[in-house]
Amino acid sequence: MSLEQKRILTTSIPGPKSVELQKRRTAVVSAGVGTMLPVFIERAHGAILEDVDGNQLIDMGTGIGVVTIGHTNPGVVSAVQEQVAKLTHTLFTVAPYEKYVRAAELLAAHSPGSFPKKVAFFNSGAEAVENAVKIARRATGRTEIAVFDHAYHGRTSLTMAMNFKAHPYATGFGPLPGSIHHAPMSYPFRDPEGMTGEQAAARTITYLEKRVGASQLAAVFIEPIQGEAGFIVPAPGFLKTIDSWCKANGIVMVADEVQSGMARTGKWFASQWEDGFDPDLVTVAKGIAGGMPLSGVVGRAEIMDSAHAGGLGGTFGGSPTAVAAAVAVMEQFEQGDWLNRAQEIGALIVKRLTEMMAIYPIIGEVRGVGAMQAFELVMPGTLDPNQPATEALLKHCHKNGVVVLNAGTYANVVRLLPPLSISDDLLHEALDVISEGLATL
Repeated sequence: MSLEQKRILTTSIPGPKSVELQKRRTAVVSAGVGTMLPVFIERAHGAILEDVDGNQLIDMGTGIGVVTIGHTNPGVVSAVQEQVAKLTHTLFTVAPYEKYVRAAELLAAHSPGSFPKKVAFFNSGAEAVENAVKIARRATGRTEIAVFDHAYHGRTSLTMAMNFKAHPYATGFGPLPGSIHHAPMSYPFRDPEGMTGEQAAARTITYLEKRVGASQLAAVFIEPIQGEAGFIVPAPGFLKTIDSWCKANGIVMVADEVQSGMARTGKWFASQWEDGFDPDLVTVAKGIAGGMPLSGVVGRAEIMDSAHAGGLGGTFGGSPTAVAAAVAVMEQFEQGDWLNRAQEIGALIVKRLTEMMAIYPIIGEVRGVGAMQAFELVMPGTLDPNQPATEALLKHCHKNGVVVLNAGTYANVVRLLPPLSISDDLLHEALDVISEGLATL
């Protein structure tokens, strides 16, 4: 596809055609399916979204971290086109196909840990998380699941119970499943000053031992970098200490890498940034297939094999077109310079945001790893969340053709998930718009 990598505003945002389409949408689409930015996209390529009015927006959100490799990546497009002309469906558990196996080989080869691994593919991140719960319970014979404050794991019945924040994900949708226990998370910006990762982990372990009991826990689920929470990066040593405690007590350690995985942080998985952290299972989705719906669980072979035949699967899980796209994505990650590019993007964003932080005291913290960066807005001189300013900044960015996302337990975090294909010039332009928006506040 030919689409100039340039921000172009030909109308107001949203434009007249988007406004008309929004009226049609409101008439037939459930109100429960919200829209952050009522702009209808016609096509996209690289880091640019083109709407129905001809406006070209810089995409700093990538569909919440899905098209990490860039919109309409040629390798992904080619793989999907070839596959859809050959085979669209048999159901892998009825009659299998090679691409599923190849995608599993690649995922097992590059996920954390040097032990033998096996893989199962599904459709969405929440589905992967639910299947990881099933696998852990089957492997341990235990029932209880531990998750963390500020966590987000999905919108299904079980994953709603695993989320920290009730609204909007669970409001009015109860009752929710039990046997889910929320434990304290390492949140360096808001933890007591000087608290180390090991100290934060000791606080977590004490809580779980007293509140639940280690012998009752089937699994501990953690996002190595918490996504919807606003890219909270735990203090060094936290993940490793929790992992060691799990292994000493026969608890399955699960890393939910739905948002942080697949080259987003400059490694294949965010878990790989902390030495000594070797999760037993890893859940993946979002960036694995370049925009095609695919998720999976990868982990220790003996744990993955604890599920009986027929216990895992689903009609569309690991569809031929989705796994073909995943193979194209992962083979490019193997062959290209995508991991280095993620780190370059991260360094550029951190430098610019740090400069803004020195000018605008409304920025309380800049944090993240690689091309997964965020900044938390506060009332100047305090830790008090500044949600109104966050909303105003998002509106400014959207009105000026830059798609950014909010996040955070207190809805006061702006998160940046640019595609790895974005140029430095486009990054600077997007960050200039953010800086101009901060100045207006």
